[in-house]
Amino acid sequence: MSKPIFRTREQFKFFFNIQTRWADNDIYGHVNNVTYYSYFDTAANSLLIQKTGFDIHNSEIIGLVVDSACSFLQELSFPEMIEVGVAIGKIGNSSLRYELAIFKQNQPQTAAQGHFVHVFVDRKSRKSMAIPQEMREILNQYLLIEK
Repeated sequence: MSKPIFRTREQFKFFFNIQTRWADNDIYGHVNNVTYYSYFDTAANSLLIQKTGFDIHNSEIIGLVVDSACSFLQELSFPEMIEVGVAIGKIGNSSLRYELAIFKQNQPQTAAQGHFVHVFVDRKSRKSMAIPQEMREILNQYLLIEK
């Protein structure tokens, strides 16, 4: 297994703040690993909704997660404010790869980082559909800044 390439705040143009919740902590006193994926999901979809105007309830297309991964680098716990950096790693014809990093508030190093891939499909038929050109143009503004 290869080591992750550590991301920095400067590589991200979109941040989504999240307050950890009491229920996020597990019996060991830290945020449970599956909750990090919830943070990623929330932040990635917030980028789509806030910046592209994506209508999760009525749009013809929806994004289905087909791949995700997370590297855990520091413990998080309740109560803590975190900032999830979201960048676009790659835009395919119907797929979108997000690069994500969780930062403790005002901390330069990542607490966790990973990726998340959406494949866009027709809401009814679930057949793959191209990412609309207008959405693609907006998302290009959020490409991961390489060091």
